[in-house]
Amino acid sequence: MKPKSRSKITQSVHFGALADLQWGGVVTPIYPSAAYDYSAEVRYPRYFNTPNHKAVAEKMAALENGEAGMVFSSGMAAIMPAMMAMVKAGDHIVFQNELYGGTYHAVMNELERYGIGYTLVEAADPKNFQRAIRPNTKLIYIETPSNPLLRITDVRAVARIARQHKIVSMIDNTFASPINQNPIDLGIDIVAHSGTKYIGGHSDLCCGVVVTSHALMEKVRASALHFGGSLDAFTCWLVERSLKTIVLRVQQQNENAMTLARALSNESKISAVYYPGLKTHPGHAIAKKQMSGFGGMMSFDIKGDTGKFLKRLKIIKKAISLGGVESTMTEPVKTSHAKMTEAERKRQGIRPTLIRFSVGIEDAADLLADIRQAL
Repeated sequence: MKPKSRSKITQSVHFGALADLQWGGVVTPIYPSAAYDYSAEVRYPRYFNTPNHKAVAEKMAALENGEAGMVFSSGMAAIMPAMMAMVKAGDHIVFQNELYGGTYHAVMNELERYGIGYTLVEAADPKNFQRAIRPNTKLIYIETPSNPLLRITDVRAVARIARQHKIVSMIDNTFASPINQNPIDLGIDIVAHSGTKYIGGHSDLCCGVVVTSHALMEKVRASALHFGGSLDAFTCWLVERSLKTIVLRVQQQNENAMTLARALSNESKISAVYYPGLKTHPGHAIAKKQMSGFGGMMSFDIKGDTGKFLKRLKIIKKAISLGGVESTMTEPVKTSHAKMTEAERKRQGIRPTLIRFSVGIEDAADLLADIRQAL
């Protein structure tokens, strides 16, 4: 179903939904079949084109204002084939240096094996991307807000540089979600998500998503067929279910995060708060221009032992991942960025005192009280 609406909340409920022609149910049926009649189209789970795949892909394309979507078995299962589809041996990629740990580790350990060069740049100044471009540069890859320090990259500026040099641009939009930021509208070519986070939103599934143009999606699809990473029908169905409430969830998380960021900025046992919604954040002005909401993610440095602090929490869970309806906290040095060397983490400003906070939909006053009693 494709409703004639630009409203994200209407799109999230109705776009991509499949009609139950036999029984008239209002919910998309689950199609667990691994074998289909091929008279009209060769349909197969590994080809990413079963009915449940298509339902999620269409809904995500609508929410990201893109032409085509594709759903994968994890965020990295989405990122890697999309990235590799744009390059070949002898090519070069420019990355911002503040990346999700899984992406960073893949860059460090996989690209050179395929004969692909890369350069990491400080993203605060878009001119750094310009300076890093070589004659063989084929892709610029960014992530904003960044994980875990919520640094902001000027998406429009980077997209403009890429277009000027006829280079494909790609972004990890996980932290923002399609509700707070639509990079395609800002000029980016390919948008990737770890759908395990805000898209799933309930900490009960693992998936990844790519949204781009029809032309680039043909390349991504061809690459994905070689890498595998297709999502099963039931999890596709769970993703579609979750997307129906993404607007409501993210709006509440945005509101809670802003309230908590302001309050924690005044806590004597917290030395720094990193949240783009704060006017003191160095990327606030750019975030305000390119985001419709500042998101539910923040991080902060505490004056004390992070392990003891996390152990004392009563409501907020000590758990990896993010974007769920329940609030969670992690120590990036032990989780998302554990595979980085100490020197690499230090270079990015990721200290042992850093806590990454995924703000849920609970009452903000309860969350603040929980943090204060644990400090």
